[in-house]
Amino acid sequence: MQAFLKGPSSISTKPPAAKERSAAGSSGEGKRLKPIPWVEKYRPKNVDEVAFQDEVVAVLKKSLEGADLPNLLFYGPPGTGKTSTILAAARELFGPELFRQRVLELNASDERGIQVIREKVKAFAQLTASGSRADGEVCPPFKIVILDEADSMTSAAQAALRRTMEKESKTTRFCLICNYISRIIEPLTSRCSKFRFKPLSDKIQQQRLLDVSEKENVKITSEAVSYLVKVSEGDLRKAITYLQSATRLMGGKEITEKTVTEIAGVIPRETIDGLLSACWSGSFEKLETVAKNLISEGYAVAQLISQLHDLVVESEDFSDKQKSIIVEKLAVSL
Repeated sequence: MQAFLKGPSSISTKPPAAKERSAAGSSGEGKRLKPIPWVEKYRPKNVDEVAFQDEVVAVLKKSLEGADLPNLLFYGPPGTGKTSTILAAARELFGPELFRQRVLELNASDERGIQVIREKVKAFAQLTASGSRADGEVCPPFKIVILDEADSMTSAAQAALRRTMEKESKTTRFCLICNYISRIIEPLTSRCSKFRFKPLSDKIQQQRLLDVSEKENVKITSEAVSYLVKVSEGDLRKAITYLQSATRLMGGKEITEKTVTEIAGVIPRETIDGLLSACWSGSFEKLETVAKNLISEGYAVAQLISQLHDLVVESEDFSDKQKSIIVEKLAVSL
């Protein structure tokens, strides 16, 4: 009877110390750092790390020295460092402790209609801010509202934002980021210092890609790096994303130009040449066969027309008149 009563206490075979170690081990595994996209991992941490935007960096550094910042409007192609620049400037201004409290970032994925501008943005802008940080450093007594992809906001929301910018100028600075400045209403653009972000040069992109490859121990040929720069078209974010995808695909093997072609969804040059040869032949049957093969391969039509356009414009086999006729037909097909 006593043995039966003692039975439940003897079920556990692990000593308490072993249990604690296993629990500690499982919690340690849970705290293991998750892999993050290289685009975020290598985003500039300060203004000096921003590439190829010398004028913008110079003005921002002067503003940071005086701890004063005007309302900003950054515009230009995607992947040129607009969001990274203002985030880096905000980190330098406020430090890591106050960054989350002093910066409100709204993206196109967030609801940004007139109601959000009137409520969320207005409520954040009305909060007062102190002029010192926890570490004793001087801190500007204002907050920053970052409106990414502001050109997708409705005109009514932009008009509501104008009034908020006027009323809360003492406590809040606004940074509007867009691809097309023509989609921002005039009353907003006139209240901001405008900065155009240029597409990154090939040399700068190649250097950044080689730096990332070295830090991540990626084997890549020089031809593949040049081709990455070409297919990304000045968009460094796209180039780094393609590089990470190619690395995962190859699994430690060397990345070649062929790998980049597969990752980027670019149509191989041989396929484009075959299409042009079929067009030159004047045979409908040959052209139909090539077209069916392209469809079965699943290539994007926009990509095909874009590559055809570049090939026709750069080709010496066509006269200027022929080029203009072909390009006009391509434009109609899009």
